Amino acid sequence: MKIFNVTDPEFTNYGRIIEGYEEEKKQIMETLRDKTPIPAGTDYVAEEKALQDLDASAKMTNTLFGGSPMQYGWCNGHNTKLNCLEYHRSSEINLGATDFILLLAKREEIADYKLDSGKVKAFLVPKGVMVEVYATTLHYAPCQAHKDSGFQVLVGLPKGTNVGKPEYPAGNQEDRLLTATNKWLLAHEESSEAKDGAWIGITGENIDIANNI
Repeated sequence: MKIFNVTDPEFTNYGRIIEGYEEEKKQIMETLRDKTPIPAGTDYVAEEKALQDLDASAKMTNTLFGGSPMQYGWCNGHNTKLNCLEYHRSSEINLGATDFILLLAKREEIADYKLDSGKVKAFLVPKGVMVEVYATTLHYAPCQAHKDSGFQVLVGLPKGTNVGKPEYPAGNQEDRLLTATNKWLLAHEESSEAKDGAWIGITGENIDIANNI
């Protein structure tokens, strides 16, 4: 699988590089390195106090998100597979203390609540590059960029995202994709999420980039 860089023009359909914020990025990367683990699998914490309390987080809330309440957490570990794709009604901010790879597709490529994994593209995000992943972009857990290392990635989202789940009778098929607050999920049949009852919405190969890194 070809791995693009977020500096390549192909990325502009999925997100953008956020320029500046050098001091803020330094604070966040140091906190990720010093305060968050790199598990053998993949782990996600929606809101990490060590990140939430940073001056950098307060500045980003007031500027990047226009003052809307935000949460800053992390997704760390080791992973080379697609497994699932999710979307939010909002953009997501990512910044790695390590290099990492995002597997991305577009919401408009979903047909009948299913997406062919052949539509997915891979993008390398170098350490220290902050990106905005658009609300129209399907994404999920990052992948490691090197065989011998994991990843440590900031996840900035509107407060409450991925925390709990609203309970209501489904009014349409999209409602059945909701797996957490502000989180709609498509799973590949091979994933643990599918085995736990998530909507099987990814067809084709469950992409594994292990041989591409």
